[in-house]
Amino acid sequence: MSLNCNEINKVLEELDVTGCFIQDVIQPGFDTLALYLYKEATPITLLICIANGGCRINSTNRKIPKNEKPLRFMEFLKSRIKGARINSCAQIGLERIIKMELKRGDEEFFLYIRLWSSAANIILTDTNGTILDTMFRRPGKDEKTLGHFDEPVIDPSKPQREFPVRDFSQLEQKFLEEHPGHSPLTFNQKIDIYYSEYASSLSREALLESCERWYNTHHSKLESALEKLLQKKEDFSHADQKKHQGDLITSFGHNITTGSNFLECEDYETGKTIQIKIDPKKSVHENAQVYYEAYKKEISGLEQLDTDIENTRHKIERLDKEYKAMLAEKNPVKIEQMLRKDTKPKQQKEKSHPGLDYTIDGWYILVGRDANENDELLRRHVRGSDMWFHTRDCPGGYVFVKYRAGKTIPLEIMLAAGNLAVYYSKARKQGKADLYYTQVKHLRRAKNGPKGLVLPSQEKNLSITLDQKILNHLDSLKQEAEGI
Repeated sequence: MSLNCNEINKVLEELDVTGCFIQDVIQPGFDTLALYLYKEATPITLLICIANGGCRINSTNRKIPKNEKPLRFMEFLKSRIKGARINSCAQIGLERIIKMELKRGDEEFFLYIRLWSSAANIILTDTNGTILDTMFRRPGKDEKTLGHFDEPVIDPSKPQREFPVRDFSQLEQKFLEEHPGHSPLTFNQKIDIYYSEYASSLSREALLESCERWYNTHHSKLESALEKLLQKKEDFSHADQKKHQGDLITSFGHNITTGSNFLECEDYETGKTIQIKIDPKKSVHENAQVYYEAYKKEISGLEQLDTDIENTRHKIERLDKEYKAMLAEKNPVKIEQMLRKDTKPKQQKEKSHPGLDYTIDGWYILVGRDANENDELLRRHVRGSDMWFHTRDCPGGYVFVKYRAGKTIPLEIMLAAGNLAVYYSKARKQGKADLYYTQVKHLRRAKNGPKGLVLPSQEKNLSITLDQKILNHLDSLKQEAEGI
């Protein structure tokens, strides 16, 4: 439930922010804003929330965490009103719209805070009502840059409906019992505790329920994946049986009758008569080869399965750790940030560069997987002293190892970069390739050549055979960095 008009007036009356200076602006989320105010040696943190069903304004003593990435509206407000003086701050009539008159130097602004659950917004205008920017841009309502904000006109002769101020005495009593010796709560403190702990979808109580749902969903998926991997490992543990069946087909293939789907023979290890499924259209050698190939596949898959099982167990450990951190966090704004970060779809997570990246012992590796990514990395994300790796006489991606002052690239990093270069090239099927590597400053673009094509000089040679252990390690590092 959002603040009603009388509660807003009580908050503002108690705060009296007229004459305050805006020292900073923090936007921890898409629907929350904090103004750091200062007046007569007294700091005030003014929290404004315009979430649906939880619109409020009040002072808070809680630390307001910054968003992982600076948000647009916050950056705009910093550029326009940071350092401004609040000349006046009052609700317009009983419309649940707060108007702040701000002055910074020779510039004057109006900051409107509309606390309507269904259409809440924060709007900065000039003195003519021209909108400079809004927290939520709504072009259909002309709430956009250079739009016009029409301030409500209050008719003093028209009676306005008033709402009672809620009684928070039980909340205060409970708080004082938990914090003996604490002075009686102000109305702003009551509002802050109520909305932070008990009310709306952004309260700590509601957020922890969301955290529990998030944890249970992800934990069950990971447990299910681990169970399937362990079952697959159990199935693969009988790989030797496939080789043995291939040996039996080779030894007793002369017993196969025309058109039969099975070979019946005596197992020379157990002495029992068994049946082995075969394809009557294939020769003895071809049928045996099917079992030998299955044996090789399962044997090679066992090593990868061990890596996958270990990675999945690490994911479960990280998930448990993140969930415990959420439960221990007391600040609901911080919980909302943690939850938003972990529930954001992978497709919506912005990348600062194309391709892939890996960090190994402080060394940063960038990988382009096609001509477009190669070209973009070359143009905007690498420098002359960075090292470039590429397969010789074979199309493929570019791999870059970022330069570290006073450091020589160690063999481990060279092998990791080399394996990535082979893996993301046409040579992957062969499992090995010759590479050349040189610094980016020794690359020259081919005149009239295809996109991303370069001609190296002062290059050195490197021969790489794909190492599955190195690739598995790189994959686990990637998943850990992405929190998968």
